[in-house]
Amino acid sequence: MTPNKSNNFCCGGGGGTLQAGYVDQRREFGRVKHDQIVATDADYCITACHNCHAQIHDLSEHYEAKYHAVHLWTILCLAMGILGPNEREYLGDDLKDVNVFHPEQAEM
Repeated sequence: MTPNKSNNFCCGGGGGTLQAGYVDQRREFGRVKHDQIVATDADYCITACHNCHAQIHDLSEHYEAKYHAVHLWTILCLAMGILGPNEREYLGDDLKDVNVFHPEQAEM
């Protein structure tokens, strides 16, 4: 993304804005981040922050974008084979069916 690192744009979800009730204003402020994500043509936006995840997920749905917002831990757990079936809500169809290790499956 450009700009990036310390010059990157805020998603607009922090500082209590998710709970403040000003949904239209929050989404309009977040549109800068949304447009930045769309410009990458990425299928996923990986976030490490719960507020960023909630805001970016909302922006994606509101502006009808193709990208999915997922937590960093979701991708890490998927890569390690320990992501449970109930933890796949934010994954796209391309990743929802990736095999998952479960202790119950190991017994089979």
